[in-house]
Amino acid sequence: MATSVLRLGIPGRRWALAWIDGGSRHRSGTQPGPTSNRARGQSSVTQLSLRTAQKPRKGEHKWAAVVGLEIHAQICSNSKLFSGAQVCFAAPPNSLVSFFDASLPGTLPVLNRRCVEAAVMTGLALNCHINRKSLFDRKHYFYADLPAGYQITQQRLPIATNGHLTYSIYIRKKQSQVTTKTVRIKQIQLEQDSGKSLHDDLRSQTLIDLNRAGVGLLEVVLEPDLCCGEEAAVAVRELQLILQALGTSQANMADYEIQRQITELENGGEVLNETRSFDYKLGCTVPMRDKEGKQDYRFMPEPNLPPLVLYDATSLPSDADSQQVINIDQLRDTLPELPSATRERLVQQYGMLPEHSFALLNEVGLLEFFQNVIKETRAEPKKVTNWVLNTFLYYLKQQNLAVSESPVTAGALAELLDLLDSKAVSSAAAKQVFEELWKGQGKTAAQIVSEQQLGLMQDREALEQLCQATIDGHPQTVMDVKKRNPKAINKLIGLVRKASLSRADPTLIKEILEKKLSL
Repeated sequence: MATSVLRLGIPGRRWALAWIDGGSRHRSGTQPGPTSNRARGQSSVTQLSLRTAQKPRKGEHKWAAVVGLEIHAQICSNSKLFSGAQVCFAAPPNSLVSFFDASLPGTLPVLNRRCVEAAVMTGLALNCHINRKSLFDRKHYFYADLPAGYQITQQRLPIATNGHLTYSIYIRKKQSQVTTKTVRIKQIQLEQDSGKSLHDDLRSQTLIDLNRAGVGLLEVVLEPDLCCGEEAAVAVRELQLILQALGTSQANMADYEIQRQITELENGGEVLNETRSFDYKLGCTVPMRDKEGKQDYRFMPEPNLPPLVLYDATSLPSDADSQQVINIDQLRDTLPELPSATRERLVQQYGMLPEHSFALLNEVGLLEFFQNVIKETRAEPKKVTNWVLNTFLYYLKQQNLAVSESPVTAGALAELLDLLDSKAVSSAAAKQVFEELWKGQGKTAAQIVSEQQLGLMQDREALEQLCQATIDGHPQTVMDVKKRNPKAINKLIGLVRKASLSRADPTLIKEILEKKLSL
């Protein structure tokens, strides 16, 4: 299966800045042109900004962003959209190029069934209308890594239209509360990718790799319903989760641009109509190509591809060959559980907070890890949720590791939680054990507890002696306890726990202290 990349296209008509003055909103710029070709390279961002019609002084106006996205998601398929050439990430340059990909005369496109099914499934998941008939077009532009001088796309009548994507975003300063929003989806279309240009500045030359030429893309066009980069990032993340759940694509991307445009305009500069690429090392966008005027792509019908006709259960011919037709209803029946349904199930099944369900899904592999721990432990789901999100995820973030790179397996954490659940160890000792597990020395939780004598104290008499010694050694704290100072009893409990090397049960300590102090 091919490794897939999500690319983000931001044409001027979809990502623009507006300044608000006297209760009215003014967009900065001239009328935008058509969508540009996506920026080339990893983590790329294509942007056609608007020119400034009136340049306000710095700080004079309050800026508001109007954000719309065009997203190119590489389809997970074994072969390309119109040829049988293999799709494989990081293959040697120009090793996966068919005659059609290289645009040799006389070669013809053959539509990949898998790519069509991926487009239909994505459209269904995004609440789109699936067109029973869609058309292919040629989109002309001239660049070194586009051998034919055009891309085959679906400009006139795409495969899916008029959908919507629902996403949830945290209310500012209230991370425990989320609000649900919706962005409209104008269309989803199939499109072939171009090749890749490799620029060698030292030798002043450009090399061309056509391995990517002809790879199938899903172009998802969102209406400009988003108002900030944060919303855009959340919406795209939700789309990523949906594509991953469907298996139609995998994705990673970066989001950056609004602040750059604001700074440019307020400093008296001009936001140019250009293609920019995202430099993931610098964490910002950089210019690639000027797009000074409206680009004429000279769209025309693709003469070598007939209309794409899809069927549903009512229109499917009785003698149809299942390998030659695509049944929309059949694909609808195979749709997996989507992220929104998964989050709802987690809340209902395990009683977790909604924000916890979001956290489990947003980290790749974390939900599977959580579910594996649940299967192997007797601990309550709430305790598992707490350990996975607060302890396990914290360690991952500290060392910038993916879930798949964790030295602590789901089974190891489940064993530790069983020890904690059976009161074999205290909470503090359990965290010490987890830290030892994280070192990856191959020891089990039980072995670590035994070797380091971290087991919970079972001898009540010994614990009573520790409590008495603590009382005798801290008369002032004892007086504060008797004066009903709520912090004093907690201080005594902490002192006893420290004396027991965190092996004593805090609840039992409190019980003994209260009895000895006649509280």
